[in-house]
Amino acid sequence: MKKRRKMIRAVKYTGAIVLTIGILIFLYGFFISDRSYITGIGIGTVMGAGFLFIMGIFFAATEESLKERLSRWRNKFRRKNK
Repeated sequence: MKKRRKMIRAVKYTGAIVLTIGILIFLYGFFISDRSYITGIGIGTVMGAGFLFIMGIFFAATEESLKERLSRWRNKFRRKNK
């Protein structure tokens, strides 16, 4: 349980930091800079932050599902051997 909480917390903070950086890059490219590629980099960074967050949550949920399945399988196997 602690391991999953640490992972979710790390994903949350990493995603928030990357999202903030992406928004700042996007705003700089859209309003201040005269180069359009900076805006694209900002959009890509924001999308990357969303991808990181979704994949981290997916990995945490998958880990929990596999732990439950493994514990059920072990209990079933132990009952058969007794």
